[in-house]
Order: sequence, then C-alpha cells, then structure tokens
Amino acid sequence: MLKLTNITKTFNAGTVNEKTALSGVNLHLKPGDFATIIGSNGAGKSTMFNAICGDFMTDTGSVVLDGEDITFTKVHERARRIGRLFQDPMRGSAPGMSIEENLSLAAGHGGWFSSISKEDRARFRERLALLGMGLEDRMKQPVGLLSGGQRQALTLMMATLDVPKLLLLDEHTAALDPATAEKVLEITNSIVKEHKITTLMVTHNMQNALDMGNRVLMMDSGKIVLDIDEEAKKGLGVNDLLDKFKEGSGKALDNDRILLS
Repeated sequence: MLKLTNITKTFNAGTVNEKTALSGVNLHLKPGDFATIIGSNGAGKSTMFNAICGDFMTDTGSVVLDGEDITFTKVHERARRIGRLFQDPMRGSAPGMSIEENLSLAAGHGGWFSSISKEDRARFRERLALLGMGLEDRMKQPVGLLSGGQRQALTLMMATLDVPKLLLLDEHTAALDPATAEKVLEITNSIVKEHKITTLMVTHNMQNALDMGNRVLMMDSGKIVLDIDEEAKKGLGVNDLLDKFKEGSGKALDNDRILLS
C-alpha cells in the first residue's frame, strides 16, 4: 500500500545550517496496517510525513502509494488520496464556515454559497452522529466556535469522509486535554477499523503507541530504528519499549515530553 525506498532529505546543504532530516528511510505498509510512530523531537517523524505528502522534493528515494509511484506527483494531487491531521486543532478546517459547509468542502462540493443537497446533509448528519458530540444538531454553527476536541474530531471526519488511501495523524491529540484526547483516539480507532484505512500515527504517548494499531515504529536521527509487529508488541510495556529503543538506536530516549506521558 505504501512503500518508501531510501528516502533522504538534507536541508540547507553546504551551509553551516546543514541538517540531515531523513537518512535512508525504508518503510512498507500493507493495506490496512495501522502503525504508530514514536521518537524524540527532531527524529524525522513529521519530515517523513511531509515527504509522503510532497511538501518538498526528497534528495533520493521513491514514494509508492497503492502501487503508483507518486514521487514527483504534486501536493494537491496527493491530497486527493492522503488524509492528514495536525497537532493544532485550528488546522484542517475553515473557522468562518459552518460545520456543514466544511463537510461539503471536504466532499468536493464547494463551500460558501454552494448548494448542499438533502442527500449530502443527511449523510453529514449520519456521520457526525457517530462522533457522539452532538455536532449533527449544530451543522449551521461556525467551526470557529467549536472546542479543540470537537474541531479535531470534525477534521478527522473531513479527512475520512471520502475514504483516503492513506491517513497520516501527526500528534493529532497532543494539544487536547487527557479526557478529550482519549475520546478523539476512540473515534480515530473506530473510523480506521470501520474503513480499514492504512494509517500512520505519530504520538508522544508511548502507552497509546502500544495500545493502538498493529505496528510500532521508532525513529531516531532521520531513520526508522525499530519496527515492532503486532505479535512482537503483545505484552510489551512502556519500559520494554524504552529498552528496545536503546537497543535499536544505541542510546536512551531523551524526550521528557514522551517519558512523562
């Protein structure tokens, strides 16, 4: 489904600010794989997502999605097949538009002043009801008035309204309070399982990394240093994961934000 081969990227090459962000990344996800990703700041997690989405040209390597080489495909063309959520709940939706206008935009039917059919409105209500947040009764409300958790849940719904080939979740619950984050993770799990969406999820919470999905990836210095499959991660605890990271990278994981989660 997703195949990354020898992806490398160096920013500001040849200057004092030279930084190798990705160093020979290789990854193969099968259809329906749900892999969580752990790593300290600067490990290359978000940069790998940016490479998949085409935000920059990689120095070497290829990106293949569902059997198609998209290495040189433009960002907006990839976006039709890749859904993405960010840490900031304010990204991914238009605050001045209503809930139903945002969903209409996500469905490819326009936004402001566009005509929303009865069928689409019924579909939106049905999907929103699955969130369990009462948004189906507030579809005329501007998105800017929603809480962070409501907005992130809506953005998740928008990203999966037309089921993507690949879903990228870039610490999408990190800015939420613990109770809201847990709710959004439950919704995430439900949607991914329902549609069997191939998914990559960056998280700073190591327990969430173990509890969700069928694979755990750990990144360090622009490389994937550990890839734990579903069978191997059964029974693992956070301390076990820390030990495995040290084995794979040759050093201890030193990100307080992760260790304190």
